[in-house]
Amino acid sequence: MIVTTTHDIQGATISNYLGIVVGESIIATNIMRDIMAGVRDIVGGRSGAYEEKMQEARDIAINEMEEKAEALGADAILGVDIDYETIGNNMLMVSASGTAVKVA
Repeated sequence: MIVTTTHDIQGATISNYLGIVVGESIIATNIMRDIMAGVRDIVGGRSGAYEEKMQEARDIAINEMEEKAEALGADAILGVDIDYETIGNNMLMVSASGTAVKVA
């Protein structure tokens, strides 16, 4: 399945718009990860633990969005937007949305 942030697919014709599809993921972090991230904030550097959690949450959201598009019979998802939110101190929410389409 083609998943793109663009609103068309070069060289392809969109034959049918099937609707908006959304995938969401909420992942908790833990106290040790929070402490280590706080230390990194003080001394500088990247937080590999949080980056891994963000990647995991993003992958889950995109995969869920693709599954919903496949259930509609889509060949592609256009105009994909990925949003990140924090919920409280220990939760990361990622949502991915786009338009499921059939390609001629």
